[in-house]
Amino acid sequence: MKKSLIALAFGTLGLGIAEFTMMGILPYVAADLKIDIPTTGHFISVYALGVCCGAPMLLLARKRPLKQTLLLLMALMTIGNLCASLAPNYWILLAGRFISGLPHGAYFGVASIVAGKLADEGKGSEAVSIMIAGMTVANLFGVPLGTSLSHMLSWRVTFLFVGLWGLIVLYYIWRWIPAISGLKDTGFKGQFRFLKKPAPWLILGATALGNGGVFCWYSYINPMLTEVSGFSAESITSLMVLAGFGMVVGNLVSGRLSDRYTPGRVGTFVQGGICIILLLIFFLSPYPWCSALLMALCTTALFAVSSPEQVLIIRVAPGGEMLGGACVQIAFNLGNAIGAYVGGLATGYGYQYPALFGVPFALVGFTLFFIFYKKYQAKY
Repeated sequence: MKKSLIALAFGTLGLGIAEFTMMGILPYVAADLKIDIPTTGHFISVYALGVCCGAPMLLLARKRPLKQTLLLLMALMTIGNLCASLAPNYWILLAGRFISGLPHGAYFGVASIVAGKLADEGKGSEAVSIMIAGMTVANLFGVPLGTSLSHMLSWRVTFLFVGLWGLIVLYYIWRWIPAISGLKDTGFKGQFRFLKKPAPWLILGATALGNGGVFCWYSYINPMLTEVSGFSAESITSLMVLAGFGMVVGNLVSGRLSDRYTPGRVGTFVQGGICIILLLIFFLSPYPWCSALLMALCTTALFAVSSPEQVLIIRVAPGGEMLGGACVQIAFNLGNAIGAYVGGLATGYGYQYPALFGVPFALVGFTLFFIFYKKYQAKY
């Protein structure tokens, strides 16, 4: 495996820990800052807001060499997390979280292009999946580590760890990634020209709605496993490691399959599988081991569809590749927010119902992917 791709994956690892670890440390932050849990939830929302606001920053960097842009984005992540670790109050932590979110989508957009340029011939999708792998490893090891550090020491240590990790990533990007020239400048308007065609909207819609369907269920996985499937609270950590393992496997396998069978075909097949898995979760969640197995399959599928989406949006966004790559992350986060909200409404019927409410979202995502595959895959 090329060191340059590992450097890119180190970056997504840091971003993944920064994004997802907050969900597990809310009580510690609330107690330290003397605020309630709902207010602490703002630190999750403001990160997502930063992701959405950060993508347009790429318009300013469109003339810069890609390596320089990566270094700038990593520096921003480092500053944001170090600021969060030192935050004395709610407002400073809110600002730190917003700054931390700014480079997230932009990094994925730039890193996807860099991975494609560094890939061996015919292995572009696999290279992108290696870059994304850092996000899956963050869910497998990074988030439990961050939660443990917060429990044993302080939640501030978690953000300090991410900030110091950012410094390490800066070094490896500088050392391992070769100088790569910037993309051809198509002008300010040229960055948005790809949005006039239907193909990018099909990919973005499939991303938002497909992921929204999964996060209807996954946002409430803990109470479903304990109250419906009957697992003990002590076993949840092990089950989350299993879910994270599924993410790692799904991402890496789909990258190789996409190079062999095309990203459109792989994405369509996996998205269709998500519809079936969510339906099975609804009916079989009272059976513990069925529930655990289906959980692992669903998280595998969640990241098995991510690599094809990231690859395809780059291909369908000529002249606006960086912005397109960042837009996928915006769509992903938008889907997470919509899914969590709808899943919350479904919990009123029982904790297995979020999976059922997610099926229509996943089905629409599959339909959009299928239309793209039939009408546009041959062109890309």
